Amino acid sequence: QVQLVESGGGLVQPGGSLRISCAASGFTFSTYAMRWYRQAPGKERELVAGISNIGGNTVYADSVKGRFTISRDNAKNTVYLQMNSLKPEDTAVYYCNARRRDINEYEYWGQGTQVTVSS
Repeated sequence: QVQLVESGGGLVQPGGSLRISCAASGFTFSTYAMRWYRQAPGKERELVAGISNIGGNTVYADSVKGRFTISRDNAKNTVYLQMNSLKPEDTAVYYCNARRRDINEYEYWGQGTQVTVSS
C-alpha cells in the first residue's frame, strides 16, 4: 500500500523557520522524483520545490528561492522541506508528491500538512 505521510506543520511567526517531512512507503522511493506543492485558501495548488530521485537536481518556485531548501534521505524514504524566513503568504496546506515516468507514469500524493505563518 502506497503511503506519503507529511508531518511537521504548525503555527510559526513571520520570520521563523519550520521543517516539514514526508515519509514514503509502499514503493521504491529512490526511483521517484519528489515535489512539495502548496495550496492556500481560494488559490490553485502550486509547485514549491522539487528534487530528482538521487537528489542531484532541485528546482524552486521564485517565491521561495533562497528561503526554502528541499532535501531527501533515500535510506529513510523521506523528503524534507526546510522553510526559513517565513512570510504570511507562505500560509497553505503543503502536499508531498512522488512521480516517476518510464513506459508508464506513476504519481502519488500525501494528505497534506497545514503551515500557518502569523503573529
